Amino acid sequence: MQKPTVLFALLLLSAVAFAQGYKQPPQNVSDVLNAAVTPNVSISPDNKYMLLSEGVRYPPISELAQPMLRLAGLRINPNTNGQYRQPYAVKLSLRTLDNDTAKQIELPANAKVGSLRWSADGKHFAFTNTTANGIELWFAEVESGKAKLLKKIQVNGILGGFQWMPDQKNLLVYMIPNNRGQVPQRSVVPIEPNIQETSGRTGAVQTFQDLLKSPEDERLFEFLMTSQLAIVSLDGKIKQIGQPAIYDSVSVSPDGQNILVSKIQRPFSYLYPFQRFPKEVEVINSDGKLNYKVASIPLQDNLPIEGVTTSPRSYNWIPTENATLIWTEALDGGNPKNKVELRDKLMTIAAPFSESPKQLLTVQQRSVGQIFGEKDGLMMYYDYNRDTQKRRVFMTDYRNPSAVPKLISDLNINDRYNDIGSPATKLLPNGKSVISQNGDDILLEGDGASADGDRPFLDRMNLKTSAKIRLWQCDKESYESIVEVIDNYGGRIITRRESTTEPPNFFAKTLCPADTNCVMVDDKKLTNFTDPTPQLRGITKQLVKYKRADGVDLSFTLYLPPNYKAGTRLPTVVWAYPLEFTDASTAGQVSGSTKRFTSIAGYSHLFFLMQGYAVLDDTTMPVIGNPETVNETFVKQIVDSAKAAIDKATEMGVTDPERVGVGGHSYGAFMTANLLAHSDLFRAGIARSGAYNRTLTPFGFQSERRSFWEAKDMYMNVSPFAFADKIKEPMLMIHGEADNNQGTFPIQSERMFAAIRGNGGTARLVMLPLEQHGYSARESIDHTLFEMIDWFDKYVKNAKPRGK
Repeated sequence: MQKPTVLFALLLLSAVAFAQGYKQPPQNVSDVLNAAVTPNVSISPDNKYMLLSEGVRYPPISELAQPMLRLAGLRINPNTNGQYRQPYAVKLSLRTLDNDTAKQIELPANAKVGSLRWSADGKHFAFTNTTANGIELWFAEVESGKAKLLKKIQVNGILGGFQWMPDQKNLLVYMIPNNRGQVPQRSVVPIEPNIQETSGRTGAVQTFQDLLKSPEDERLFEFLMTSQLAIVSLDGKIKQIGQPAIYDSVSVSPDGQNILVSKIQRPFSYLYPFQRFPKEVEVINSDGKLNYKVASIPLQDNLPIEGVTTSPRSYNWIPTENATLIWTEALDGGNPKNKVELRDKLMTIAAPFSESPKQLLTVQQRSVGQIFGEKDGLMMYYDYNRDTQKRRVFMTDYRNPSAVPKLISDLNINDRYNDIGSPATKLLPNGKSVISQNGDDILLEGDGASADGDRPFLDRMNLKTSAKIRLWQCDKESYESIVEVIDNYGGRIITRRESTTEPPNFFAKTLCPADTNCVMVDDKKLTNFTDPTPQLRGITKQLVKYKRADGVDLSFTLYLPPNYKAGTRLPTVVWAYPLEFTDASTAGQVSGSTKRFTSIAGYSHLFFLMQGYAVLDDTTMPVIGNPETVNETFVKQIVDSAKAAIDKATEMGVTDPERVGVGGHSYGAFMTANLLAHSDLFRAGIARSGAYNRTLTPFGFQSERRSFWEAKDMYMNVSPFAFADKIKEPMLMIHGEADNNQGTFPIQSERMFAAIRGNGGTARLVMLPLEQHGYSARESIDHTLFEMIDWFDKYVKNAKPRGK
């Protein structure tokens, strides 16, 4: 038999490659993906303008093919000296809040706008524009709507980019150093071995990704991360500050006279990302001269699980003082397992930094942040007890050493029903954010979670009495959230409102005074975005509540496809993500709202609705127990939760129990594989970007505190990889080849597929080129949806009854 010619062989290979290319989902799914993008909205700090930015929802795969260097936990595009794959806008427009006047901002051709920041006075906003060879810095004058390029500036956009100086007339910029030379090239031929050594040091080594691997990586990291700080005026004048360095954080004091900098130092690590590298924390002036040394922080390579450094951390300026630093220090050695009365202390020091730091107060549990009021020395601070999972909120006068902190909230972090909300904030003229105050009153914004779903609210709280008055709350037939509080009394707010029939739009509301019986004086619609996908309006949804066999309250949102006829039993998709809780009362709380406008985008499982499936969305899978041992019962609890959901949907006459599939992303994929391995509830599963062998995440996963060596049996028992021989139902695995999530290395899916195949099971592995933990390219999204729908059509929708 004659062999084919070389040309014929090449043509044959081309035809095969074309046939095996990216697949398209059904046309009705593509139509939804092609819908117009609704702009994002940002309100100016002076509350006069609304900035609308229009982005690109699904970039082409060619954009993902840009160069990428994986260095010290970062992904860097060496061509731009910026982060790899940053979201961007392609169109900007301004609209006044008081009338309908709008103006388009003229941008450069093929603009990729990112890092947009308002000046505190609302007169300007600055933004970056990413080109093929670097990152430009632009600013726009709001009054005229004119945008201008700041010339001779190339921004290092990996970590900082730029920020407004307190005078709001100049910008502090991370610039590419002048004359730094060419990017170091990796040698094709190795020039030295890659060596690591340890002796006697302990510390959890988590499964971080994209770490340094060689001396060449170190040189690349140092070259690309080094910035020259500079103060740049809006007329283009540049004043360089000190010498180039690797700045991982920079903050200017409220008076503009001091700059707090954190500079990464050698030696670098091959086991940890850049956040753990040694650093010098200093206060410098605008000439780069050292004013004060805050700390020399060593390599953080010996932290226990959930531990913190013993060096100063969370250092920043108090926004209402000219130049006063505040930071946190551990009193328990940084180890949460140590039994102590006090875990942390807050320290301060003020310019000119001639005195020793002073202790502001001690914190009983782990300090997790502070926020300051605009006057009267108000400071709210938070602590967290990892054993009870409770977060407390205290209030004090930080200027008064004798002030006794006042407890204003003490709740489990999962207790959404009783959450008091978060303080409404404002920008001071110096650009610092503070709690908005009106006399003795502050405003609290919250989600308003309840058994019937979220109803966002705005409360006024008196600081002296803690008494609260509700100023506004979303009604029961829509979902409306606060975007901006216009004044510090709460008399006028900007909201984003939607309902099951109305697409999201923005409104300006004038509220009645709190001591009157009326609710609202005015409700003005600011935008008129129309429904981009009217074909989805036939979809219905409802919140369904039920109980697990052990009495735990559960829920799911039941979605039904367009034109559903009551009583028809449908193939059903159960989609979930397990969460850990310390008690059943918080585990059963409802999250989200069924009153939101139904929209579907990306690779959402809700696209199954367009193919005639019912979807049990956000099916609660609580894992309840002592945080130290909760995963001992992980498998039993998720199986019991899944059974309860299927039983309820079957009882409602919606689900055909013979045709149910299960799916999830990340930890939801881990759940999916476990459900297929340990139950016969499902006909097939979809597991995206998951981890299946917990021995490959030996220093903990999710909230697990024990290492593999402390709980070997548990690590094995929750690993579906160890039970691959029990997975008899078909499982589709999808994974990004460039997954950057801690613990979900692509090898997890590759090894799981091999295990199922080797034991005679049915599985399909789809590796998406260039994609990370989530998928973004249009081609990848199309193909993912094709695979998901095709898999469940074959193994769920058209499944034969068991035993036949």
